[in-house]
Amino acid sequence: MSNSVGVVSLGCDKNRVDAERMLSYLKQYGYDITPEPADADVIVVNTCGFIDSAKQESIDTILEMAEYKSDKCKLLVVTGCLSQRYSDSLAEGLPEVDIIAGTDCYHLLPAAIDERLKRGSGRVVLTNDKDSRHKPDGRVLTTPCHYAYLKIAEGCDNKCTYCAIPSIRGKYTSRSIDELVDEAEAIVRDNGVRELIIVAQDITRYGTDLYGRVALIDLLDRLSALDVDWIRLLYLYPEQLTDELIEYISRNDKICKYVDVPLQHIDDAVLRRMGRRVSSAQIRELISKLHSAGITVRSTFIVGFPGESEEQFNALIDFLAEAKLDACGFFAFSCEEGTAAARLDSQLPEEVKSDRLKRAYAAQEAISSDIKRELIGKTFDVIYEGIDYDAQAFVGRTRLQTPDVDGVTYFTADKPVDVGNIYKVVITDTLGDDLIGEAL
Repeated sequence: MSNSVGVVSLGCDKNRVDAERMLSYLKQYGYDITPEPADADVIVVNTCGFIDSAKQESIDTILEMAEYKSDKCKLLVVTGCLSQRYSDSLAEGLPEVDIIAGTDCYHLLPAAIDERLKRGSGRVVLTNDKDSRHKPDGRVLTTPCHYAYLKIAEGCDNKCTYCAIPSIRGKYTSRSIDELVDEAEAIVRDNGVRELIIVAQDITRYGTDLYGRVALIDLLDRLSALDVDWIRLLYLYPEQLTDELIEYISRNDKICKYVDVPLQHIDDAVLRRMGRRVSSAQIRELISKLHSAGITVRSTFIVGFPGESEEQFNALIDFLAEAKLDACGFFAFSCEEGTAAARLDSQLPEEVKSDRLKRAYAAQEAISSDIKRELIGKTFDVIYEGIDYDAQAFVGRTRLQTPDVDGVTYFTADKPVDVGNIYKVVITDTLGDDLIGEAL
């Protein structure tokens, strides 16, 4: 009887893809996969180590999963960004953990788990250089079968002063177009995927290291030929979101007219201290171009960056009212060890950062609510995902709603609906981040 493995994956969608590759290796090796930690002989926690709150969530989850070792669980494995960044500290501080693996050791895990189970004791640490790249071999999707993430590159070369990703994940490395198309073709064929979500730390840089030029449009042309309905683009950096790419998104019917562009701030002095390569004027011009092309914009911003004055913060709030972005996420600056921003003078008190975070969210909430109310009476394609029995409604998403990020669309229908199918829905009301409608 084979041992069962349960994987708990934390953090971003890119980390989810890593977990899916990990599951594929384990399954090929003969391990059974279970979604319930209580039923697992081996529990893997795929961690996030990006900012303080994510690190704390990872530690809390590891300790929570360690409690299963008093019952069925024989081994506790920790992988991902936290283990890549702090393997020594984890080994010293968490004796409950049996195996610690870096961010590109997933192909080594099955044999390591097997060996550790046979040996019965001891700690295994699997390390890798942050720039190492193992060619992935298969996926076990953890998303609903009608959508999947496609990670097109690893690492980052942007070197923003606040970000630890380059030190964790290494230099930017694109995967080849042929390799990505083969992977996408397989997951579409084998799972019935209708929506491909293209992700990387920065997809606008795709191909520069491999082909000597940006090759995102070449990749999207190939992916658009597959039997999918929607292709969603996440994490486009503003300085490389060119007129050519905007025009391409606008005219390609399969590409969702929605982009996630991390802007981080609007004040020029703050942007320079962040190491961003874009100015306030360029940001405003870009947003105008995207809106003129009919493209919805989501963004993220950091408040409380070292030296951010009240005036500079208010400039950001004014920009939100001016730009009318459909949705925004906000983060209080996290002082990450090893980053240039951690060494800057004028670090702000936590209470100031917390106050500005609340004020930014409140400002954007009013803007997003007004934008959503303007959708009432309009008709959208909605991909059906399930039923909310409390709300007595079907639940789906429009092209303007990214999974687990942008809210959902609740709708009613006179006829039965099937998960993964797309329906025409007229919007009749809004509820917070969500839309309410009726299927036509």
